[in-house]
Amino acid sequence: MRMSHLHHFTEHHRYCVSREFGLSVLDGRMLGSVYQPMVGAFAISLYRLLFEHIPAEAIGYSGVEQQRRLFMTLGVEPNEKGRKYLIDQASRLEAVGLLQTCRIYMPETDDYMYEYELLAPLSPTEFFATQHLTLLLRDKIGKFAVLALREQFWTRQPEELSRRSLGKENISLPFYDIFELNTHVIDYELEQALAEVATVRQPGAREDGDQAIGYSDIILRFPRESVNRSHVEKLRFDHNQMGVINYVARKYDLGPQDICRLLDEDGVFAPDGEVILDTLQHIASQHFRQDLKRQEKREVAAAKVVSLRAAVSEENSDAIAPLEQAVEMEYYVEVPPQFLSKCDIHQYNMMLRNEPYTRLLQTFFPGTVPGQLLDIFEKIDLNYKLNGEVINVLIHYLMTMVASGGDQRMNRNFVEAIASNMLVKQVNTYEKAVRYIRDQSKVKGKNASSPAAGGRTRTYTRNGNRPAKPDIPIALDDGSAGTVSEEEFAAMMKKAAEIKAGKKKGVSKAP
Repeated sequence: MRMSHLHHFTEHHRYCVSREFGLSVLDGRMLGSVYQPMVGAFAISLYRLLFEHIPAEAIGYSGVEQQRRLFMTLGVEPNEKGRKYLIDQASRLEAVGLLQTCRIYMPETDDYMYEYELLAPLSPTEFFATQHLTLLLRDKIGKFAVLALREQFWTRQPEELSRRSLGKENISLPFYDIFELNTHVIDYELEQALAEVATVRQPGAREDGDQAIGYSDIILRFPRESVNRSHVEKLRFDHNQMGVINYVARKYDLGPQDICRLLDEDGVFAPDGEVILDTLQHIASQHFRQDLKRQEKREVAAAKVVSLRAAVSEENSDAIAPLEQAVEMEYYVEVPPQFLSKCDIHQYNMMLRNEPYTRLLQTFFPGTVPGQLLDIFEKIDLNYKLNGEVINVLIHYLMTMVASGGDQRMNRNFVEAIASNMLVKQVNTYEKAVRYIRDQSKVKGKNASSPAAGGRTRTYTRNGNRPAKPDIPIALDDGSAGTVSEEEFAAMMKKAAEIKAGKKKGVSKAP
């Protein structure tokens, strides 16, 4: 029970009790033998006192009374010490899941009223399957006492039924094999009457989502020093404006705290105190989109935590580790040059098939793996749900392509394009991934050996098939241009001597 000031919880405040269950003999035994050692006898007495506010043969709500009854019945002094003690005992019940306390603001009296909602104790199966409750009970009474207490709640199965060779067959008859309902006539009056006389909450109903946000929900959370405080106080009797606020809250899935934050913004209210719907919707939309982004980040972070915990549990567990999956020889890939001195082709392919992509990336880099590269493959793993072995083959394909000296860079768009192409082609196994990269390598080889890629490039116009520029033959070096025979070399030297002699004669004849 969160209480900021003791004057908010006194014997003069009113309260009521609600519950939707009854206590069986087994529940009573759970309260006395299991819950009482954890929270204490006084807390269990408070629980039973609240339970008795409603007749044992009924469920629903009790009458509204002053909390003086609780103080007097339990023998607690209505002073500061007694209030702290009662709050502490109620908090113990709340911590173990037996009580929920709600504080309701009453505008007509400008005061609070408390609702104590009792929850049923867990069954033995549910309780001992809840780790934190079992550990708390162990800390209170000891491990062996917990084991002995657990055995007291179960009776052993007869030996005749424990034999596995017995064939168990369910011969029970369903409802509609025995009874037949008249479903052609819908009794709306009966459904309406049942809804009106229902005094308890329907299980699974969302109170915050189904109920509209009231003025008291806003004014209690709105800051007193805000400039818009006077405008918010005018909403108390303005049902139309409250309807506008609830419309925006329902549209963008906002709670009372979110609405208070938005109403505290500048420009939400007109000078006369009217809510400006367009402005409120604009900032509510921004808030909604930011929440979606934060939710996506939280999901990614949660997935990281789950994967890390799973990895830690696998390392620390004594169970037998899963067997490595072998790779058939026909699906072997070549070892990259940087791995030739580290492992052979068998070890490298086993690593591709069985190691997680995070460890595989670490083997490609001598130091720390670049963060941008980790982000790319993390998105492919968590968002695209590509199998780990397929991601490893993709990493091998990309690293081999970059290391081969190509012009292609490993950027986000390029990697995501290949990953999305794998998803479209349903590449979900190691074998399919190897076939995929082999097909891609064949396509690249054909493109590289085509005439257009060899040495001649032809450019076409958009409207026709005529070349935009004439083809220019290109002289190719066949390797024999630099070789000259001895006879040709002698003739070339003789020709050069004659040319040189002619030049000298021409120089001498000049004046």
